[in-house]
Amino acid sequence: MYMLKIDDQNEIYYEYVEPKGDGHTFVFVNALTGSTATWNGVIGDRITEDGNGFLAYNFRGQDNSKFSEELNLDTDLIVSDLCLLIEILKLKNIILVGLSIGGLYALLTLEKGVKSNGLVLINTLRKNNSRLKWINETMVNVARYGGTSLLMDMNMPVIASPSFLNKMKPNALNPNNYKGLDENSGIFKLMKGSLTANWDIDWSKIEVPVLIMTGHYDKVFRIPDDIDQIANSMKNVQRIEFPDCGHLIPLENPNEFATHLNQFVKKLS
Repeated sequence: MYMLKIDDQNEIYYEYVEPKGDGHTFVFVNALTGSTATWNGVIGDRITEDGNGFLAYNFRGQDNSKFSEELNLDTDLIVSDLCLLIEILKLKNIILVGLSIGGLYALLTLEKGVKSNGLVLINTLRKNNSRLKWINETMVNVARYGGTSLLMDMNMPVIASPSFLNKMKPNALNPNNYKGLDENSGIFKLMKGSLTANWDIDWSKIEVPVLIMTGHYDKVFRIPDDIDQIANSMKNVQRIEFPDCGHLIPLENPNEFATHLNQFVKKLS
């Protein structure tokens, strides 16, 4: 566990395991309400067993990372922080791995000049349209009035598998937990800042090999025709379907997820 200190009010919490020899380093990019806990444990262990390493970190606004109150935790800031971490740690042979909007942030670091041997997009692909904008703005409003507990309770039935719902239910559906987020809190500022993300991406310009993972129980962001069209525009793409998972594949099936990451790297080698 480490902290990258930017200044007295701003720090980035990260966890880093160096690869062995010429191994790769997976750089994990969270979803908005995610954390390093998504990636360490089973996934981290399986990766390191294969001789690879990983970097997991929390955005400014997520657990343990610090931010100055006047900052807008928008797309530009998140992408710049990711580029800074990669530069400071002098990472080589990296594979960028992004969950949900984290995949967009990972892609944008490539546009900033970060060198990566591959890109893994987990339930990231979506088109910029009125439906997506409606969903994103509604999620910000729900968090404003009921916090992340209401947001997760509302979303889980339409983004997660039945087995994952059963796992989450003992700590869910409690109205006493529905407390609106302070608009200066980290998670709220991240959610509001996510509205600055530009989803009008020319996916065909991606030059590195891409692994696309899609969970079928994601009924919010998974539009199969849109995903097919975007994926088919890419030059070097591999697709993995998860019929028994939803939006949160690394949490729903970490073992299978890690297996596919390791196989992806072996094909690159």
